[in-house]
Amino acid sequence: MTPHDLGVLFDDLADAGTPTRFHLDRPFDLTPAPSGTGVTGVAGVTEWTVPELALLVRETAGALAAAGAGPGERVAIVKANHWDYDLIACAAIRTGAVPVKLSDHLAPGALRVLLDRCAPRVLVTDLDVLGRDPTVDLVGTARTTLVLGSSGDLPRGTVHLDDLSGHPDPGPHPRDDHAPLVVVHTSGTTGVPKLVSHTTRTLVHHLARFETLPVPRIGLRRDDILFNSSSYAHGRTICWTAVAPTRAPRHISVDSGGRPETADLLLRAHPPTVVEALPSRYVRLRPLTRRLDSPFRDVRTYISTYDAVHPPVIRSYLQASSRRRPVWMQGWGQSETGPLTFAFHTRRSVARAADGAATTVRDLGRPVPLKTRLKAVDPITFRPVPAGSPGLILCRTRALAPDYVGERERWTAKRHGSWWNTGDIATIARDGSVRLLDREVDHLPGFSCLQAEDMLEDRLSEALECVVLARTGTDPLPVVVTEDGTLDPASWKRASDGLPALAEPVVVGWDEVPRTGTGKVRRAALLERLTGSTETCGTGRWT
Repeated sequence: MTPHDLGVLFDDLADAGTPTRFHLDRPFDLTPAPSGTGVTGVAGVTEWTVPELALLVRETAGALAAAGAGPGERVAIVKANHWDYDLIACAAIRTGAVPVKLSDHLAPGALRVLLDRCAPRVLVTDLDVLGRDPTVDLVGTARTTLVLGSSGDLPRGTVHLDDLSGHPDPGPHPRDDHAPLVVVHTSGTTGVPKLVSHTTRTLVHHLARFETLPVPRIGLRRDDILFNSSSYAHGRTICWTAVAPTRAPRHISVDSGGRPETADLLLRAHPPTVVEALPSRYVRLRPLTRRLDSPFRDVRTYISTYDAVHPPVIRSYLQASSRRRPVWMQGWGQSETGPLTFAFHTRRSVARAADGAATTVRDLGRPVPLKTRLKAVDPITFRPVPAGSPGLILCRTRALAPDYVGERERWTAKRHGSWWNTGDIATIARDGSVRLLDREVDHLPGFSCLQAEDMLEDRLSEALECVVLARTGTDPLPVVVTEDGTLDPASWKRASDGLPALAEPVVVGWDEVPRTGTGKVRRAALLERLTGSTETCGTGRWT
Protein backbone atom coordinates (compact mmCIF):
# COMPACT_ATOMS: atom_id res chain seq x y z
CA MET A 1 0.00 0.00 0.00
CA THR A 2 1.23 3.51 -0.83
CA PRO A 3 -0.19 6.57 0.96
CA HIS A 4 -2.14 9.31 -0.80
CA ASP A 5 -4.89 10.96 1.26
CA LEU A 6 -3.87 11.33 4.91
CA GLY A 7 -7.50 12.00 5.83
CA VAL A 8 -8.35 8.37 5.07
CA LEU A 9 -4.94 6.84 5.80
CA PHE A 10 -6.04 4.73 8.77
CA ASP A 11 -9.34 3.78 7.10
CA ASP A 12 -7.38 2.44 4.14
CA LEU A 13 -5.01 0.57 6.47
CA ALA A 14 -7.94 -0.94 8.34
CA ASP A 15 -9.61 -2.01 5.09
CA ALA A 16 -6.33 -3.66 4.06
CA GLY A 17 -6.29 -5.66 7.30
CA THR A 18 -3.06 -4.10 8.58
CA PRO A 19 -2.21 -6.07 11.74
CA THR A 20 0.23 -3.56 13.29
CA ARG A 21 -0.26 -2.86 16.99
CA PHE A 22 0.75 0.50 18.44
CA HIS A 23 2.23 0.89 21.93
CA LEU A 24 2.55 4.24 23.75
CA ASP A 25 4.65 5.36 26.69
CA ARG A 26 1.59 7.25 27.97
CA PRO A 27 -2.03 7.66 26.83
CA PHE A 28 -2.90 10.15 24.10
CA ASP A 29 -3.87 13.66 25.22
CA LEU A 30 -6.62 13.31 22.64
CA THR A 31 -8.42 10.63 24.68
CA PRO A 32 -8.52 11.68 28.33
CA ALA A 33 -12.25 11.26 29.00
CA PRO A 34 -13.01 8.30 31.29
CA SER A 35 -16.45 7.84 29.77
CA GLY A 36 -15.00 6.37 26.55
CA THR A 37 -15.56 7.17 22.93
CA GLY A 38 -16.78 3.91 21.45
CA VAL A 39 -13.29 2.46 21.04
CA THR A 40 -10.95 0.75 23.48
CA GLY A 41 -8.56 3.70 23.47
CA VAL A 42 -9.73 5.76 26.45
CA ALA A 43 -8.03 7.18 29.51
CA GLY A 44 -5.10 5.03 30.61
CA VAL A 45 -5.00 2.97 27.42
CA THR A 46 -1.61 2.72 25.74
CA GLU A 47 -2.22 0.02 23.13
CA TRP A 48 -4.08 0.63 19.87
CA THR A 49 -5.03 -1.26 16.75
CA VAL A 50 -5.37 0.23 13.27
CA PRO A 51 -9.23 0.10 13.27
CA GLU A 52 -9.27 1.88 16.65
CA LEU A 53 -7.01 4.64 15.34
CA ALA A 54 -9.18 4.98 12.22
CA LEU A 55 -12.26 5.51 14.41
CA LEU A 56 -10.41 7.98 16.63
CA VAL A 57 -9.42 10.06 13.58
CA ARG A 58 -13.02 10.07 12.30
CA GLU A 59 -14.39 11.11 15.69
CA THR A 60 -11.79 13.85 16.01
CA ALA A 61 -12.68 15.07 12.52
CA GLY A 62 -16.30 15.35 13.65
CA ALA A 63 -15.28 17.49 16.65
CA LEU A 64 -13.03 19.71 14.53
CA ALA A 65 -15.77 20.20 11.93
CA ALA A 66 -18.18 21.19 14.69
CA ALA A 67 -15.58 23.75 15.84
CA GLY A 68 -15.45 25.29 12.36
CA ALA A 69 -12.72 23.34 10.56
CA GLY A 70 -13.44 22.83 6.88
CA PRO A 71 -12.07 23.23 3.36
CA GLY A 72 -9.60 26.10 3.10
CA GLU A 73 -9.44 26.75 6.86
CA ARG A 74 -6.38 26.22 9.06
CA VAL A 75 -6.25 24.19 12.27
CA ALA A 76 -3.30 25.05 14.51
CA ILE A 77 -2.09 22.34 16.91
CA VAL A 78 0.18 23.13 19.87
CA LYS A 79 0.19 20.82 22.86
CA ALA A 80 2.29 18.45 24.94
CA ASN A 81 4.52 16.24 22.82
CA HIS A 82 2.85 13.04 21.62
CA TRP A 83 2.03 11.22 18.40
CA ASP A 84 -1.59 12.41 18.56
CA TYR A 85 -0.26 15.61 16.95
CA ASP A 86 -0.34 13.64 13.69
CA LEU A 87 -3.69 12.00 14.41
CA ILE A 88 -5.22 15.45 14.91
CA ALA A 89 -3.51 16.57 11.69
CA CYS A 90 -5.04 13.61 9.82
CA ALA A 91 -8.45 14.52 11.25
CA ALA A 92 -8.05 18.15 10.15
CA ILE A 93 -7.07 17.00 6.65
CA ARG A 94 -10.18 14.81 6.62
CA THR A 95 -12.33 17.93 7.12
CA GLY A 96 -10.59 19.63 4.19
CA ALA A 97 -8.64 21.97 6.49
CA VAL A 98 -4.87 22.50 6.62
CA PRO A 99 -3.24 21.50 9.93
CA VAL A 100 -0.47 23.73 11.29
CA LYS A 101 1.79 21.83 13.71
CA LEU A 102 3.51 24.05 16.29
CA SER A 103 5.82 22.89 19.06
CA ASP A 104 4.90 23.61 22.68
CA HIS A 105 8.62 24.34 23.24
CA LEU A 106 8.19 27.66 21.46
CA ALA A 107 8.29 30.73 23.66
CA PRO A 108 4.81 32.25 24.06
CA GLY A 109 5.84 35.38 22.15
CA ALA A 110 7.18 33.38 19.20
CA LEU A 111 4.11 31.15 19.28
CA ARG A 112 1.86 34.21 19.08
CA VAL A 113 3.79 35.48 16.03
CA LEU A 114 3.34 32.15 14.23
CA LEU A 115 -0.36 31.94 15.11
CA ASP A 116 -0.88 35.46 13.77
CA ARG A 117 0.87 34.47 10.53
CA CYS A 118 -1.23 31.37 9.96
CA ALA A 119 -4.53 32.85 11.24
CA PRO A 120 -6.18 29.54 12.22
CA ARG A 121 -9.94 29.03 12.32
CA VAL A 122 -9.41 26.46 15.10
CA LEU A 123 -6.64 26.21 17.70
CA VAL A 124 -6.15 22.83 19.42
CA THR A 125 -4.09 23.21 22.58
CA ASP A 126 -3.89 22.44 26.30
CA LEU A 127 -4.06 24.35 29.56
CA ASP A 128 -0.30 24.26 30.07
CA VAL A 129 0.34 26.10 26.80
CA LEU A 130 -2.41 28.65 27.45
CA GLY A 131 -1.21 29.37 30.98
CA ARG A 132 2.50 29.90 30.45
CA ASP A 133 2.40 33.67 29.97
CA PRO A 134 -0.77 35.55 30.94
CA THR A 135 0.44 38.59 28.98
CA VAL A 136 0.36 36.70 25.66
CA ASP A 137 -3.15 36.10 24.35
CA LEU A 138 -3.20 32.87 22.33
CA VAL A 139 -6.95 32.30 22.49
CA GLY A 140 -7.59 35.45 20.45
CA THR A 141 -5.67 34.12 17.46
CA ALA A 142 -8.42 31.65 16.48
CA ARG A 143 -12.19 31.78 16.19
CA THR A 144 -12.47 28.59 18.26
CA THR A 145 -9.96 27.27 20.77
CA LEU A 146 -10.28 23.59 21.71
CA VAL A 147 -8.62 22.43 24.92
CA LEU A 148 -7.28 18.89 25.38
CA GLY A 149 -6.47 17.05 28.57
CA SER A 150 -8.14 17.30 31.95
CA SER A 151 -11.27 19.40 32.05
CA GLY A 152 -11.44 22.01 34.77
CA ASP A 153 -11.57 25.77 34.85
CA LEU A 154 -11.19 26.66 31.18
CA PRO A 155 -10.01 30.09 30.09
CA ARG A 156 -12.74 32.36 28.77
CA GLY A 157 -13.49 31.79 25.10
CA THR A 158 -12.30 28.17 25.00
CA VAL A 159 -14.15 24.87 24.60
CA HIS A 160 -13.08 21.46 25.84
CA LEU A 161 -12.77 18.85 23.12
CA ASP A 162 -15.08 16.51 25.04
CA ASP A 163 -17.91 19.03 24.68
CA LEU A 164 -17.86 18.45 20.90
CA SER A 165 -17.71 14.66 21.01
CA GLY A 166 -20.42 12.81 19.16
CA HIS A 167 -20.64 15.17 16.19
CA PRO A 168 -20.80 13.29 12.87
CA ASP A 169 -17.71 12.61 10.82
CA PRO A 170 -17.74 15.10 7.92
CA GLY A 171 -16.31 12.48 5.58
CA PRO A 172 -13.10 12.88 3.59
CA HIS A 173 -12.53 16.03 1.54
CA PRO A 174 -9.97 15.30 -1.21
CA ARG A 175 -7.86 18.23 -2.37
CA ASP A 176 -5.75 19.11 -5.37
CA ASP A 177 -2.24 17.65 -5.17
CA HIS A 178 -0.74 21.13 -5.44
CA ALA A 179 -2.94 22.66 -2.73
CA PRO A 180 -1.58 23.16 0.81
CA LEU A 181 -1.76 19.92 2.81
CA VAL A 182 0.07 20.67 6.06
CA VAL A 183 2.13 23.48 7.55
CA VAL A 184 5.14 22.68 9.73
CA HIS A 185 7.83 24.89 11.17
CA THR A 186 11.60 24.92 11.02
CA SER A 187 13.69 24.25 14.12
CA GLY A 188 14.07 27.89 15.09
CA THR A 189 17.66 27.66 16.33
CA THR A 190 18.30 31.29 15.37
CA GLY A 191 15.00 32.96 16.26
CA VAL A 192 11.32 32.71 15.36
CA PRO A 193 10.87 29.62 13.16
CA LYS A 194 9.59 29.78 9.59
CA LEU A 195 6.24 28.22 8.67
CA VAL A 196 6.74 25.76 5.80
CA SER A 197 3.72 24.87 3.67
CA HIS A 198 3.85 21.40 2.08
CA THR A 199 1.45 19.93 -0.47
CA THR A 200 0.31 16.40 -1.26
CA ARG A 201 2.72 16.47 -4.20
CA THR A 202 5.77 17.43 -2.13
CA LEU A 203 5.07 15.61 1.14
CA VAL A 204 3.24 12.48 0.02
CA HIS A 205 4.25 11.88 -3.61
CA HIS A 206 7.93 12.84 -3.34
CA LEU A 207 8.82 12.21 0.32
CA ALA A 208 6.51 9.57 1.78
CA ARG A 209 6.24 7.33 -1.27
CA PHE A 210 10.00 7.28 -1.68
CA GLU A 211 10.31 5.92 1.86
CA THR A 212 7.80 3.13 1.23
CA LEU A 213 10.15 1.50 -1.27
CA PRO A 214 11.34 -1.92 0.00
CA VAL A 215 15.04 -1.04 0.14
CA PRO A 216 17.16 -4.05 1.22
CA ARG A 217 18.43 -4.00 4.81
CA ILE A 218 16.97 -0.58 5.71
CA GLY A 219 13.36 -0.79 4.49
CA LEU A 220 10.70 -1.75 7.05
CA ARG A 221 9.55 -5.38 6.98
CA ARG A 222 6.43 -7.06 8.28
CA ASP A 223 8.35 -8.84 11.05
CA ASP A 224 9.94 -5.60 12.31
CA ILE A 225 9.33 -3.90 15.64
CA LEU A 226 9.74 -0.15 15.23
CA PHE A 227 10.57 2.25 18.06
CA ASN A 228 10.19 6.01 17.51
CA SER A 229 11.19 8.75 19.94
CA SER A 230 10.63 12.14 18.36
CA SER A 231 9.17 15.63 18.51
CA TYR A 232 5.79 15.00 16.94
CA ALA A 233 5.12 18.68 16.28
CA HIS A 234 7.66 18.68 13.47
CA GLY A 235 7.47 17.88 9.79
CA ARG A 236 9.42 14.63 9.86
CA THR A 237 6.74 12.81 11.86
CA ILE A 238 3.79 13.56 9.56
CA CYS A 239 5.82 11.93 6.78
CA TRP A 240 6.73 9.07 9.13
CA THR A 241 3.04 8.62 9.98
CA ALA A 242 2.26 8.32 6.28
CA VAL A 243 4.98 5.72 5.81
CA ALA A 244 5.55 3.48 8.84
CA PRO A 245 2.05 1.95 9.20
CA THR A 246 1.78 1.28 5.46
CA ARG A 247 4.78 -1.06 5.73
CA ALA A 248 2.76 -3.00 8.33
CA PRO A 249 5.46 -3.90 10.86
CA ARG A 250 4.37 -6.17 13.74
CA HIS A 251 4.62 -3.47 16.38
CA ILE A 252 5.20 0.28 16.50
CA SER A 253 6.25 1.77 19.85
CA VAL A 254 5.96 5.53 20.38
CA ASP A 255 8.00 7.35 23.01
CA SER A 256 6.88 10.90 23.73
CA GLY A 257 9.01 11.80 26.75
CA GLY A 258 12.56 10.73 25.93
CA ARG A 259 13.20 9.73 29.55
CA PRO A 260 15.33 6.62 30.05
CA GLU A 261 13.19 5.21 32.85
CA THR A 262 9.94 5.24 30.82
CA ALA A 263 11.49 4.48 27.44
CA ASP A 264 13.20 1.45 28.95
CA LEU A 265 9.84 -0.12 29.84
CA LEU A 266 8.58 0.35 26.29
CA LEU A 267 11.80 -0.95 24.76
CA ARG A 268 11.82 -4.08 26.91
CA ALA A 269 8.15 -4.85 26.32
CA HIS A 270 8.79 -4.83 22.57
CA PRO A 271 12.56 -5.00 21.81
CA PRO A 272 12.95 -3.09 18.54
CA THR A 273 14.60 -4.13 15.31
CA VAL A 274 14.46 -0.58 13.89
CA VAL A 275 14.90 2.62 15.90
CA GLU A 276 14.28 6.20 14.80
CA ALA A 277 14.92 9.01 17.26
CA LEU A 278 15.94 12.62 17.59
CA PRO A 279 19.69 13.13 18.06
CA SER A 280 19.01 14.59 21.51
CA ARG A 281 16.91 11.52 22.40
CA TYR A 282 19.74 9.21 21.37
CA VAL A 283 21.98 11.17 23.75
CA ARG A 284 19.52 10.98 26.65
CA LEU A 285 18.75 7.27 26.16
CA ARG A 286 22.40 6.33 25.72
CA PRO A 287 22.79 4.98 29.31
CA LEU A 288 20.44 2.13 28.31
CA THR A 289 23.03 0.89 25.80
CA ARG A 290 25.51 0.13 28.61
CA ARG A 291 23.34 -2.49 30.28
CA LEU A 292 24.26 -6.15 29.91
CA ASP A 293 20.68 -6.92 28.84
CA SER A 294 20.61 -4.10 26.28
CA PRO A 295 17.10 -3.30 24.99
CA PHE A 296 18.77 -2.54 21.64
CA ARG A 297 20.23 -6.04 21.26
CA ASP A 298 18.04 -6.90 18.25
CA VAL A 299 18.33 -3.60 16.35
CA ARG A 300 19.50 -3.89 12.75
CA THR A 301 18.89 -0.26 11.70
CA TYR A 302 19.13 3.06 13.53
CA ILE A 303 17.72 6.15 11.80
CA SER A 304 18.63 9.72 12.67
CA THR A 305 17.63 13.07 11.17
CA TYR A 306 17.31 16.71 12.31
CA ASP A 307 20.83 17.34 13.62
CA ALA A 308 24.39 16.10 13.92
CA VAL A 309 25.06 12.96 15.96
CA HIS A 310 28.61 12.58 17.21
CA PRO A 311 30.76 9.41 16.99
CA PRO A 312 30.58 8.20 20.62
CA VAL A 313 26.78 8.12 20.50
CA ILE A 314 26.67 6.21 17.22
CA ARG A 315 29.35 3.83 18.46
CA SER A 316 27.43 3.08 21.67
CA TYR A 317 24.24 2.09 19.87
CA LEU A 318 25.94 -0.01 17.20
CA GLN A 319 27.87 -1.88 19.90
CA ALA A 320 24.66 -2.42 21.89
CA SER A 321 23.18 -4.49 19.06
CA SER A 322 23.83 -8.23 18.91
CA ARG A 323 23.27 -8.24 15.14
CA ARG A 324 26.32 -9.01 12.98
CA ARG A 325 26.17 -5.85 10.88
CA PRO A 326 23.85 -3.21 12.32
CA VAL A 327 23.64 0.04 10.35
CA TRP A 328 23.22 3.67 11.40
CA MET A 329 21.48 5.73 8.71
CA GLN A 330 21.99 9.49 8.96
CA GLY A 331 19.72 11.70 6.89
CA TRP A 332 20.58 15.32 6.13
CA GLY A 333 17.94 17.71 4.89
CA GLN A 334 15.58 20.45 5.96
CA SER A 335 11.89 20.99 6.70
CA GLU A 336 11.60 22.69 3.31
CA THR A 337 13.26 19.93 1.30
CA GLY A 338 13.05 16.62 3.11
CA PRO A 339 16.20 14.47 3.03
CA LEU A 340 18.90 15.53 0.57
CA THR A 341 21.59 12.96 1.37
CA PHE A 342 21.98 9.74 3.33
CA ALA A 343 25.09 8.46 5.05
CA PHE A 344 25.53 4.98 6.49
CA HIS A 345 27.75 4.19 9.47
CA THR A 346 28.88 0.80 10.73
CA ARG A 347 30.90 -0.39 13.70
CA ARG A 348 33.97 -0.29 11.51
CA SER A 349 33.41 3.22 10.16
CA VAL A 350 33.07 4.76 13.64
CA ALA A 351 35.68 2.60 15.37
CA ARG A 352 38.41 4.39 17.26
CA ALA A 353 41.61 4.75 15.24
CA ALA A 354 44.54 2.55 16.24
CA ASP A 355 46.65 5.62 16.98
CA GLY A 356 43.96 7.10 19.23
CA ALA A 357 43.01 9.85 16.78
CA ALA A 358 39.46 11.13 17.19
CA THR A 359 36.78 9.98 14.77
CA THR A 360 34.52 12.37 12.85
CA VAL A 361 31.23 11.67 11.06
CA ARG A 362 30.77 14.86 9.09
CA ASP A 363 30.48 12.86 5.84
CA LEU A 364 26.79 13.13 4.90
CA GLY A 365 26.91 10.73 1.97
CA ARG A 366 25.77 11.49 -1.57
CA PRO A 367 22.60 13.13 -2.93
CA VAL A 368 19.51 10.92 -3.19
CA PRO A 369 19.79 9.35 -6.68
CA LEU A 370 17.43 10.75 -9.34
CA LYS A 371 15.77 13.01 -6.76
CA THR A 372 18.31 15.58 -5.58
CA ARG A 373 21.08 17.74 -7.05
CA LEU A 374 23.56 19.75 -4.99
CA LYS A 375 26.26 22.30 -5.70
CA ALA A 376 28.62 24.38 -3.55
CA VAL A 377 28.99 28.09 -4.35
CA ASP A 378 30.83 31.10 -3.04
CA PRO A 379 28.49 32.82 -0.53
CA ILE A 380 29.24 36.25 -2.02
CA THR A 381 29.44 35.70 -5.78
CA PHE A 382 27.35 32.49 -5.97
CA ARG A 383 29.87 31.09 -8.43
CA PRO A 384 30.64 27.36 -8.08
CA VAL A 385 33.69 26.55 -5.96
CA PRO A 386 36.22 23.80 -6.84
CA ALA A 387 35.52 20.26 -5.70
CA GLY A 388 36.49 19.80 -2.07
CA SER A 389 36.39 23.53 -1.27
CA PRO A 390 33.97 24.93 1.33
CA GLY A 391 30.92 26.57 -0.14
CA LEU A 392 27.29 27.47 0.46
CA ILE A 393 25.15 24.47 -0.51
CA LEU A 394 22.35 24.92 -3.05
CA CYS A 395 19.94 22.13 -3.92
CA ARG A 396 17.35 21.07 -6.45
CA THR A 397 14.59 18.68 -5.40
CA ARG A 398 11.01 18.05 -6.46
CA ALA A 399 10.11 17.73 -2.80
CA LEU A 400 10.80 21.43 -2.15
CA ALA A 401 7.88 23.02 -0.31
CA PRO A 402 6.36 25.91 -2.30
CA ASP A 403 6.23 28.70 0.29
CA TYR A 404 6.69 30.14 3.77
CA VAL A 405 3.38 31.15 5.31
CA GLY A 406 3.33 34.91 5.84
CA GLU A 407 6.95 35.42 4.71
CA ARG A 408 7.00 35.24 0.92
CA GLU A 409 9.91 37.70 0.74
CA ARG A 410 12.02 35.48 2.97
CA TRP A 411 11.23 32.52 0.74
CA THR A 412 12.18 34.44 -2.39
CA ALA A 413 15.48 35.50 -0.81
CA LYS A 414 16.48 31.84 -0.49
CA ARG A 415 15.85 31.07 -4.15
CA HIS A 416 18.69 31.43 -6.63
CA GLY A 417 17.18 30.78 -10.02
CA SER A 418 16.04 27.16 -9.96
CA TRP A 419 18.23 26.39 -6.92
CA TRP A 420 17.33 26.50 -3.23
CA ASN A 421 19.75 27.89 -0.65
CA THR A 422 20.13 25.52 2.30
CA GLY A 423 22.15 27.99 4.38
CA ASP A 424 24.73 25.26 5.16
CA ILE A 425 28.47 25.42 4.51
CA ALA A 426 29.97 22.14 3.26
CA THR A 427 32.35 20.64 0.76
CA ILE A 428 31.33 18.46 -2.19
CA ALA A 429 33.99 16.01 -3.39
CA ARG A 430 34.49 14.90 -7.01
CA ASP A 431 32.49 11.73 -6.26
CA GLY A 432 29.55 13.85 -5.03
CA SER A 433 29.96 13.11 -1.33
CA VAL A 434 29.07 15.95 1.01
CA ARG A 435 31.02 16.92 4.13
CA LEU A 436 29.15 19.32 6.39
CA LEU A 437 31.11 22.05 8.15
CA ASP A 438 28.55 24.36 9.79
CA ARG A 439 25.48 26.49 9.29
CA GLU A 440 26.52 29.65 7.43
CA VAL A 441 25.44 31.80 10.36
CA ASP A 442 27.85 29.90 12.65
CA HIS A 443 30.75 29.34 10.26
CA LEU A 444 34.27 30.59 10.92
CA PRO A 445 36.39 30.30 7.75
CA GLY A 446 39.09 27.66 8.13
CA PHE A 447 37.37 26.06 11.11
CA SER A 448 34.45 23.65 11.57
CA CYS A 449 32.52 23.81 14.83
CA LEU A 450 30.82 20.49 14.09
CA GLN A 451 34.09 18.67 13.44
CA ALA A 452 35.60 20.12 16.62
CA GLU A 453 32.54 18.86 18.51
CA ASP A 454 33.02 15.38 17.04
CA MET A 455 36.61 15.27 18.19
CA LEU A 456 35.95 16.64 21.67
CA GLU A 457 33.11 14.22 22.33
CA ASP A 458 35.26 11.35 21.12
CA ARG A 459 37.91 12.26 23.67
CA LEU A 460 35.68 13.25 26.61
CA SER A 461 33.90 10.15 27.85
CA GLU A 462 32.15 12.16 30.58
CA ALA A 463 30.60 14.61 28.10
CA LEU A 464 26.94 14.21 27.21
CA GLU A 465 27.42 16.80 24.48
CA CYS A 466 29.98 19.36 23.29
CA VAL A 467 28.98 22.61 21.60
CA VAL A 468 31.56 24.89 19.99
CA LEU A 469 30.43 28.48 19.39
CA ALA A 470 32.34 30.51 16.80
CA ARG A 471 32.85 34.19 17.61
CA THR A 472 34.31 37.15 15.77
CA GLY A 473 37.71 38.43 16.86
CA THR A 474 38.41 35.75 19.45
CA ASP A 475 38.79 32.00 19.88
CA PRO A 476 35.72 29.75 19.57
CA LEU A 477 33.99 29.05 22.86
CA PRO A 478 33.56 25.36 23.80
CA VAL A 479 30.60 24.39 25.98
CA VAL A 480 30.81 20.95 27.59
CA VAL A 481 27.58 19.39 28.84
CA THR A 482 28.01 16.81 31.59
CA GLU A 483 25.62 14.98 33.90
CA ASP A 484 26.66 16.95 36.98
CA GLY A 485 27.91 20.17 35.34
CA THR A 486 31.56 19.54 36.24
CA LEU A 487 34.68 18.59 34.26
CA ASP A 488 38.18 17.59 35.34
CA PRO A 489 40.64 20.20 33.97
CA ALA A 490 43.13 17.43 33.15
CA SER A 491 40.49 15.71 30.99
CA TRP A 492 39.89 18.92 29.09
CA LYS A 493 43.61 19.45 28.53
CA ARG A 494 43.95 15.95 27.03
CA ALA A 495 40.82 16.36 24.88
CA SER A 496 41.76 19.74 23.42
CA ASP A 497 45.41 18.86 22.76
CA GLY A 498 46.18 19.22 19.05
CA LEU A 499 42.92 21.00 18.21
CA PRO A 500 42.78 24.57 16.86
CA ALA A 501 42.93 27.26 19.53
CA LEU A 502 39.82 27.25 21.76
CA ALA A 503 38.80 29.42 24.68
CA GLU A 504 38.55 27.93 28.16
CA PRO A 505 35.49 25.68 28.28
CA VAL A 506 32.22 26.49 29.97
CA VAL A 507 30.83 23.41 31.73
CA VAL A 508 27.06 23.11 32.22
CA GLY A 509 24.35 20.54 32.91
CA TRP A 510 21.89 19.33 30.27
CA ASP A 511 19.00 21.55 31.40
CA GLU A 512 21.13 24.70 31.26
CA VAL A 513 21.34 24.57 27.46
CA PRO A 514 18.54 26.34 25.52
CA ARG A 515 17.05 23.95 22.97
CA THR A 516 14.40 23.75 20.30
CA GLY A 517 11.51 21.27 20.35
CA THR A 518 13.70 18.75 18.53
CA GLY A 519 16.51 19.13 21.05
CA LYS A 520 18.76 21.22 18.80
CA VAL A 521 20.96 23.67 20.66
CA ARG A 522 19.85 27.26 20.13
CA ARG A 523 23.38 28.43 19.56
CA ALA A 524 22.65 32.16 19.38
CA ALA A 525 20.68 32.03 22.64
CA LEU A 526 23.43 30.01 24.32
CA LEU A 527 26.10 32.42 23.10
CA GLU A 528 24.11 35.38 24.41
CA ARG A 529 23.56 33.69 27.76
CA LEU A 530 27.28 33.02 28.18
CA THR A 531 28.81 36.16 26.64
CA GLY A 532 26.06 38.76 26.45
CA SER A 533 26.37 38.91 22.65
CA THR A 534 24.70 37.12 19.75
CA GLU A 535 27.31 38.24 17.21
CA THR A 536 28.49 35.26 15.16
CA CYS A 537 30.92 34.84 12.28
CA GLY A 538 28.36 34.37 9.51
CA THR A 539 25.86 36.74 7.96
CA GLY A 540 22.74 34.79 8.85
CA ARG A 541 21.13 35.96 5.58
CA TRP A 542 19.71 32.52 4.79
CA THR A 543 18.59 31.26 8.21
